[in-house]
Amino acid sequence: MQLSELKLISASNIIRLRTQAGFTQAELGEKLNYSDKTISKWERGEAIPDAYVLTQMAEIFGVTVDYLLSAHDAWENPNEVEDQEQGISRYSANVIIAIAVLGVWTMALSVFVLLWLLGYIVWQSFVVALPVSILTYMVLICVFNRRSHLQFVIAAFVLSMFVLLYFVLPLQKPWQLFLIAIPAIILVFLSCNIRRRPGKRPKIKNK
Repeated sequence: MQLSELKLISASNIIRLRTQAGFTQAELGEKLNYSDKTISKWERGEAIPDAYVLTQMAEIFGVTVDYLLSAHDAWENPNEVEDQEQGISRYSANVIIAIAVLGVWTMALSVFVLLWLLGYIVWQSFVVALPVSILTYMVLICVFNRRSHLQFVIAAFVLSMFVLLYFVLPLQKPWQLFLIAIPAIILVFLSCNIRRRPGKRPKIKNK
């Protein structure tokens, strides 16, 4: 296979995988620590990513490096192929996530109504359902490789845990908890945006 053909194949695969993942060129570039201009160059078939970047892409898109460098049918949807192998479609994944999250809140409502019928008003069941539902959502988007907004979900989960503690702890107004929540959420965003800078490759002199 000639280099020019390999460039076009990788370009086609990168475009399909990026669009199916819902990333813009800038967002993919941010994950790889490259500019959107470089991503555009790869997608135009003017260059091909090096082995390290291909490995990063394969991990982000949930495919193999060999998949990125192999020709596929023009009508083939890589994400759908992967989902079908697991017995799930992209639409089914969304439905599963929605059912799981709704199931958590249905359980909380059932507990609330049952205790209400017994003469107890325990609204804290909804407070408990908040972090549980966010955790359920976070796990499922990782399972179905929908991680584009994962850092926001983690931050929401951390905040929901502080909300839970606020209402559950036997204190009158433990508002001081939210003083801890602020740096904790900042740490989440900083941790999720750690990027490894690609090392400088040695220049190869032409003989």
